Amino acid sequence: MKITTWNVNGIRAATTKGVFNWIKYNNADVVCLQEIKAKKDQIDLNPIRDAGYKCICNPAERPGYSGVANLYFNEPDKKKLGFDNTKFDIEGRVIHFSYPYFELFNIYFPNGGRELARVPYKLEFYKHLFRLCTVLIKEGKEIIITGDFNTAHNEIDLKNPKANEKNTGFLAEERDWIDRYLDHGFYDAFRILYPKEEKYTWWTYRFGARAKNVGWRLDYFLVTKNIIKITKDVIIHTEVMGSDHCPVSIILDI
Repeated sequence: MKITTWNVNGIRAATTKGVFNWIKYNNADVVCLQEIKAKKDQIDLNPIRDAGYKCICNPAERPGYSGVANLYFNEPDKKKLGFDNTKFDIEGRVIHFSYPYFELFNIYFPNGGRELARVPYKLEFYKHLFRLCTVLIKEGKEIIITGDFNTAHNEIDLKNPKANEKNTGFLAEERDWIDRYLDHGFYDAFRILYPKEEKYTWWTYRFGARAKNVGWRLDYFLVTKNIIKITKDVIIHTEVMGSDHCPVSIILDI
């Protein structure tokens, strides 16, 4: 089974850049998209259908902002949009699929914002998801959390760690939340397989950052114990264009 995550930074713009040609070629069982910045009636469904997918969206209330979507071949057992918490759900950041073997969360985590104004909101979001996952783990569920975490976990996960210690995305309090997940039953699937690999998933559009590979690893698969046991590979598709992020795929032996 293959699951791919990709922050497309606007699905309408990404469509004109050929992202669905690659999605069709990649042929993942589930594609988790973030930052779609569109309502469903604003999305051209033809290339999605042409690739054989069904589509479910969770857009933000605010036009042209945030939003997530899942593309999938086979129906999950359950589909849920959001957390049932208005504070977070108005921003369209969560789709939760339930499968027989695991719970899949497509998440677009908040950015800390200008002058770090939204860091408290971001940390509260991490905390809310953590509590939800704790309950699911106690129920014996396996979990996959994927998406744009908007945080680089360790120094290896961005090109210029020292210069960014006081910037959102690499603040100690943001990174501590990744630690907390890893200390309570989750594994960073890419880092388990590639402990010393310096690969990034996001590059600013400025300063020719992508050509120089001055990037951050912001897009993750955090998985529970029995999922990491069946993880065959995690692929960061750095060569794939169409967004300021690149797609990332996990291959599971299911």
